[in-house]
Amino acid sequence: MSIQRQETKQRMSRVVTHNDTIYLCGQVCKDASKDITEQTQTMLEKVDELLASAGSDREHLLSATIYVRNMKDFSAMNDVWDAWVPEGHAPARACVEARMARAELLVEISVVAAVKN
Repeated sequence: MSIQRQETKQRMSRVVTHNDTIYLCGQVCKDASKDITEQTQTMLEKVDELLASAGSDREHLLSATIYVRNMKDFSAMNDVWDAWVPEGHAPARACVEARMARAELLVEISVVAAVKN
């Protein structure tokens, strides 16, 4: 059983890999002053970067949990999500409305992926 942690702090690690499964901590946007479309785009860019650092990519997603501050943004968030997920590689997914850690955050995602072999 092999566990590797990246960017570990007292409260959490940004990436944890157990055997061939990668777990990302919750990812948010780069600029919380933007609208849901740009927050979703930059959040997913961060997911791409972290997956690459752990030896994976969006074609190896296993599951995703998306948290939106308000379901009125569900459609706009999904437009970005649908363009980002490679055809035929959609993960198991849940999307829920949730209170965010900071009021200006509109969306957050938690991802599990497989290591590329």
